[in-house]
This record gives sequence, C-alpha cells and structure tokens, in this order.
Amino acid sequence: MQSYESPREKAEEYLGVSNEFRLGDLPTEQSHPESRNLSRLASVDLSEAIRILKQIDDRALEVLPARLDRLRLLAERIQQTLESGHDVYLCGCGATGRLSLTIETLWRQQKVGTPMENRVFSFMAGGDVALIKSIEGFEDFPEHAERQLVEAGFGAGDLLISCTEGGETPWVIGATEKALELSENPPFFLYCNPDEVLSRTVERSRRVIENERIEKICLSVGPMAITGSTRMQSSTVLMAAVGVCLLTDRKRPQALAAWIDEFIRLWRVLEVGFLDAFIARECEIYRQDEFVLYEADPDFGISVLTDTTERAPTFSLLPFESVVETERALSWCYLYFPAAVDSSEAWQMLLRREPRTLEWRQINGIASMNRLLGFDFSAQLLTRRSRRSTPDAHHRFHIEWIDEGIRFQLDELSHHVKLGDVDRLTRHLVLKMLLNSLSTLIMGRLGRYQGNVMTWVRASNNKLVDRAIRFVELLLGSEGGSNSYSEICYRVFEFKEKLPEDEALVLAVVDSFRSQQARP
Repeated sequence: MQSYESPREKAEEYLGVSNEFRLGDLPTEQSHPESRNLSRLASVDLSEAIRILKQIDDRALEVLPARLDRLRLLAERIQQTLESGHDVYLCGCGATGRLSLTIETLWRQQKVGTPMENRVFSFMAGGDVALIKSIEGFEDFPEHAERQLVEAGFGAGDLLISCTEGGETPWVIGATEKALELSENPPFFLYCNPDEVLSRTVERSRRVIENERIEKICLSVGPMAITGSTRMQSSTVLMAAVGVCLLTDRKRPQALAAWIDEFIRLWRVLEVGFLDAFIARECEIYRQDEFVLYEADPDFGISVLTDTTERAPTFSLLPFESVVETERALSWCYLYFPAAVDSSEAWQMLLRREPRTLEWRQINGIASMNRLLGFDFSAQLLTRRSRRSTPDAHHRFHIEWIDEGIRFQLDELSHHVKLGDVDRLTRHLVLKMLLNSLSTLIMGRLGRYQGNVMTWVRASNNKLVDRAIRFVELLLGSEGGSNSYSEICYRVFEFKEKLPEDEALVLAVVDSFRSQQARP
C-alpha cells in the first residue's frame, strides 16, 4: 500500500485506475424504486417503512429457488471435498467476509466436538480484525488475498467458496484466481449482478465469468433497499445460498429445495411490525447522547456483531473504540458478552475458535492480534465505558434464543419472535434481516441517508470512492449542477482527508460546491 503526500496526489492515483471502479451501471449500485422515500417514512410512518423493507427482502429471496441446480452442484462439491479428506474455505470482503465468518461459526456450533469441526475455514480481507473495523483500501489489492489464502493453508484438493456482492471486488477475485493455481478442485464464485452487465463494465469480472475453470453462481437480486448497501439483500441471499449448501443434509437430493421453500414461507408470514417500537426507542437513546450495549446470546453474537459494526462505514458512525483509544468518543453501540471474563475469552465465545490475524510488517499492526484484543466486549466493557459516562447512560439490548424463538428486550420493551423448531441458519438469517431493518430505519430517523441514498457513506476503498463521487453527482445534478467526475473526485479526496470519520463526506462535498456556485 503506497502512501502519498497530498489529497490531490491520492485523487490523481485513483483517477488513473477509476475506469476499473466506476460501477454505477451495476444493479446493486442503483436506486431501488420502492424505497426512494425511505428516509422520510422512517420519521413519519415506521410501519410503512418496515413493510417496504420486508417486501424487498421477500423479492430478493426468490433468486434462491431459481438457482437451485447450481446450488445443488455446490452442495455436491462440498460433500465430495469433505469425503475426500480435504477442507472447505470461505472468503469475502466487508459484508461477505463477515457472512463467511458467520457460516464457519454456525458450522462449528453444529459440529462441535466432532472430527468435522475444523474442516471449514473462513477468512476475510484484513483478517478477523476487519469484523469490527476494515483496513482502508485493503480489498483493492488482489495480492493481499493471494497471501491470505496461502497463509491459511489452502492446498491441493481444497475447495474455495468466494462471495462478492457486486461480483467485482479485486481481493475476492485475487483469492479465486489463486485457488486455481493451488488446487485442482474448481473454486466457486458467488455474486449478485448479471453476467452481461459485469462483463461489459468490469474487465476483472469478465475474466472470471469467461474462465470455464471457475464455477459461477449468479444470484442477481437487483438494487438494494439503500442504494449500494449490499450488506442488505445481496449479503442475505449469499449467506442463505452458501449456508444451505454447507449446513443442511447434502446427501438428500430434496433437502436444499425443502429448506429454501420453508425459509421463504416462514419469512413471508413472519410478523415484523414489532420493530417500530424498538427503532423509536433506540433512536431516542442516541438522541439523548446515550448508548446501547447489545447483550447477545453468544450463539447469536456473530450476527449481532455484523449488524452493529456494519453501521459504521455505511452511515459514518464511529466504529467500536479500542481499549487504547481513551481520548476518542464512545461508539453509539457495542457488542457485550458479560459472561466473558476478558477480551480473549469473548473472542473465543464469538468465533468458537482462536482469532486469525495478520502479523504483516507492512501494515503496521493494524490487523494484528494485539489490535484485535483491544476491541474488548467482555464483562469489562460496561465498567470501562462507565468511567467515561455513567452506567445509566448504557441501555442493554438483550437478544437471545428462548422457547423456539428470538427474544428482543430493550429497557421496558420486550418481544418474542416465535420461529418454531428451526435450524441455526434459519435463526441467524431471520435475525440478520430483522437487525438490517432495525438499524437502517434508526439511521433514517437520524438523517443518515437521504431518500435511499447513502449520503453518509465512508469512502474507505476505491469502490466506495466511486460511490461517493456518484452520489455527489446525483445530488448536484438534481439541482442543475454539471460538475465533472474528476472535479468531484479532487474535492472528495480533499474532504476525505480533513473530515472527522463520523461526518458526512458526500454532504460536505455537495455543500462546498453549492457555496462555490453561490459566490458572486
């Protein structure tokens, strides 16, 4: 990772490769027509906002039965790999990295104490530290993925399952192409944009799509409920697709179809209107400059952590603070495991294994074990944070599996989501979609997006830089502006350098152009 002296030099470096990252033609980067009024509805009609998000999720799930033949092939290859004594590896970046780690954790829960427990291995761009805070620009480098794959022990006969919501992430493509060199077992590449659009838009994606040695599963679901926010529908269908192939009975030909049909049916009849009271209450807590500790059942910890940490880059919130960041403002929320005595035990409870970190000299410890353990969500968390506020300022949001359902409890609010005797994958997918709606509508009430546009997106890699530039173009264009892509790019890098990480980059750049145009 090269360093540059000035924002202008960084902008020029980006512009030199920007044709590889201008992704506005991809459906996952476009505005969903049904949610264009979502931020207003989050404030004035929560019931309608919740209904719209559930409906968009409903439609996204329809891609699963449509791709059943390809999913059966993946399930067969997983079974063949494990029966031959080889291992299954899962990888992704950001949200798909978190879903890869989630699926491994579910596998470990399911296979605990058996010889199969250690046969599934997941890794994400930047290592396990990136569960909480991604390493800026890391996913733009395919060579980093190649090194992580090799260091993970991937070898001949092993199977790699790569997930990338957009289908264009350089890091995921790097891992996939490296797997071809290391194993005769063809890797699988799962993504959520149509082949024809990807092939004409992104050369590296076309290279993968045209490579007959790579097995592709396209799960195209169209635009996200929040423009470009692939942590929502795309990561949901990818998690369901890989999860059902790995975690259900692969030896029964009809098992995949039966699970998919039952999951879609369950979600469609599930009553989710209870979320409105929890959204309003959590929003009120933040407006009072108070905090929420998500006290999760350890079996749910990985899914709760995923939603709470993904809020930071999507809505420019402060990420979880480390124990060494004593001068930094506290994050609005944090995962909390009061049964864990220290950080090491909390991470073990979360992952069901030792954390995996990158002790690479050139990244200066930002993905190291020492840094990971600094994100301490053990019993010490409340005491530590209370020294900088008060215990009463921390509201505990309990999420647990009890009586065949998920119980939510925040202050005086309590609700039990009855699911019946369902498997772990179903529980986590339902929880994921509920939390996605919860956090998205909280942020809408707090003004952290406009309509359905991520005006508070954090531009931490080249894809997100492009997204920020396009959103500035969109807002200025609606006012009659005609600023060029490169002109906006220079301004984005200028503000990216000087704005605090919890302020709105897109809106700051838009305001700067408005002020410039208003001058006589």
